[in-house]
Amino acid sequence: MTSRDRLTLASLVQQGVSQRAIARLLGRSPSTICRELARNGSAAHGYACRPAQASCDARRIASRPLPKLHPDGALWHVVCHLLLWRWSPQQIAHTLQSMHPDDPSAHVSHETIYNAIYAYPRGELKKQLIALLRWGRSGRIPRTAGQDRRGQIPDMVSIHVRSPQGDDRLMPGHWEGDLIKGAGNQSAVGVLVERSTRLVLLCRMPDATAQSALAAFTAKLNQVAQPMRQTLTYDQGKEMARHRELTHATGVRVYFCDPHSPWQRGSCENTNGLLRQFLPKGEDLSVHDQDALDSIADMLNNRPRQTLGWKSPYQAFQQFMQAIAQRKDATIH
Repeated sequence: MTSRDRLTLASLVQQGVSQRAIARLLGRSPSTICRELARNGSAAHGYACRPAQASCDARRIASRPLPKLHPDGALWHVVCHLLLWRWSPQQIAHTLQSMHPDDPSAHVSHETIYNAIYAYPRGELKKQLIALLRWGRSGRIPRTAGQDRRGQIPDMVSIHVRSPQGDDRLMPGHWEGDLIKGAGNQSAVGVLVERSTRLVLLCRMPDATAQSALAAFTAKLNQVAQPMRQTLTYDQGKEMARHRELTHATGVRVYFCDPHSPWQRGSCENTNGLLRQFLPKGEDLSVHDQDALDSIADMLNNRPRQTLGWKSPYQAFQQFMQAIAQRKDATIH
């Protein structure tokens, strides 16, 4: 009923007109008039148009509550804050559920977060929110088939002879490596990812030469405890031409993927995509010193990961180290 209908209804009720007669005058069903008087009338004060309209408006609002991620709500501000930390919607959703296990009002699914971002009114803030999401590519660029024209690396050992322990991810200490390059391929950052825990190490490199790769990877790997340095899987990039010296310096055995087979280093390829949020393509990567790269790695290593049962890579790595220490103590005693 409209506000004008309610004004007429209130006047007719005060005159003592029957509900059926009012229904005929308003062109409504008698049951509609009956429900209106029961819902929006008052036993003490009877039926008045303004209180009836206010009661109807309040009921309409209550029947359509605001969404959980309303722009003025506290939960939306929490989600935006975690997005600024470069957390994915799925990481945010699971963390909120873990923080508030007994409060469903504080839970929100990752699909709801995506919908809220893309349904946000058009403007600069919407662009910023979308830019914080993990992937910014408009489409995948297919690799063209053809003969590999790169020079061969001497004494390469194929990934196909890597031990089963390196394949199943059950034992730690098996790494994947790669370079991500900056504008014009004039700058590079070395990437190391531990296959079991997804722990990320970043190495500053002055260029993409084999000498720089040897020095950077040697320094970084030697910072890791010896039991966690077993193998390194790499593509056939020329920067790994001095892999035998790397093995001698660190004890890490190096295995090489097949050409054009990025899935054989899936963890590293996925990590490269995550790193592009911090080290975008087309930028000079040499402006980042080692402290800055370590800070980026810390952000990734402190994120909860679904593949780790929502533990962070640091937590998973620490658990492995504790288990190794306990085995040593048991052997000694």
